[in-house]
Amino acid sequence: MFPFPPRAGRPFDPPETLGELREHSPVSPMTYPDGHEGWLVTSHELVRQVLSDPRFSHRADLVHTPVPGASVRGPLQPAPRGAFLGMDPPEHTRYRHLLTGQFTVRRMRQLTGRVEQVAEEYLDAMESHGPPADLVAFYSQPIPGDVISELLGVPGAERDEFGRRILALGSTTASPEDKLAAYTTIQAIIGGLIAAKREHPADDLLGGLIAGGELDDEELATIAFLLLGGGFDTTANTIAMGAWVLMSRPGGVERLLADPAKTVEELLRYLSVVPGTARAALEDVEVGGQLVKKGQTVTVSIPAANRDPARFPDPDAFDPDRATSGHLAFGHGIHQCLGQQLARVEMTVGLPALFRRWPALRPAVPDEQVPLRTDMGIYGVHALPVTWEP
Repeated sequence: MFPFPPRAGRPFDPPETLGELREHSPVSPMTYPDGHEGWLVTSHELVRQVLSDPRFSHRADLVHTPVPGASVRGPLQPAPRGAFLGMDPPEHTRYRHLLTGQFTVRRMRQLTGRVEQVAEEYLDAMESHGPPADLVAFYSQPIPGDVISELLGVPGAERDEFGRRILALGSTTASPEDKLAAYTTIQAIIGGLIAAKREHPADDLLGGLIAGGELDDEELATIAFLLLGGGFDTTANTIAMGAWVLMSRPGGVERLLADPAKTVEELLRYLSVVPGTARAALEDVEVGGQLVKKGQTVTVSIPAANRDPARFPDPDAFDPDRATSGHLAFGHGIHQCLGQQLARVEMTVGLPALFRRWPALRPAVPDEQVPLRTDMGIYGVHALPVTWEP
């Protein structure tokens, strides 16, 4: 069942099944939760091919979801206005162009000082609480949650509610009714936020989009929802899992502090918390010697691609000194993650700050007692109890 659980007893590694498929059948038949017969692609080369080929569509009304219960609105419906992730050019291009200027490398790096401040505030709160403490609740979730909320101008009082609802939407076990309720609540809060900003213009990302005058309230609400979801859960889990990796590897903390940027890129490749994405063939396409027929959905496995020995020698080893260029943690092609530079800033600030505060930070429970997020669309940990010398 997609997403695939980690390797038994090895929480950082995808299952052996993905490696076996990549070696012997990198384009494999796959039955989707709704009964659709499509494909799973597992090699780095072929994943890049699918994600960059315009003959494969990301339209929401064409792509069958590989994740059980992932859709709130029902299967194969057109994306709502503003939901550019479920669109192809030219609609996707228009929305993406409006947002690209808000997420430039330069602008994201300008946020470094604020991210440093947010990190220190949560470290102070964690220190006041004392050991043991849950790294997820005290640190890895609130940092990206606060930063993306501040970028959009979400009031502090509403941020916890956003976080809870977004987590409900990411569950693979929540009922459709619970997911719809979470989605409706988020949209209602965002709608009120947009109305307030129209009346009292604000100097933030959402205020800038309103001032541009090219988007109506429905489009703005949908885009804000996508940015909140995309800027929260993936980074939160990569920070938590990354800290766990570094605590588990001799010399890992020292390598991080010596070269945060390089270590973060290897963590992104090594962990790959996003299990994959899917595309629909707009015509018959040959992929890896297999004929993908028009209308069939192809799911690409990001963890399998990022552990492909044909691209990354000894891929199951965590090695911050390796060349990580070409990893697919943020996807590839025109739908490559818009907020990847923000995620990099949050990780290259947040992880070193954590270990500068407590160089000997360590898990407070055995590895097998850490609750893994095998019931969520984004992999990670529900909690990570840690301890340190007070």
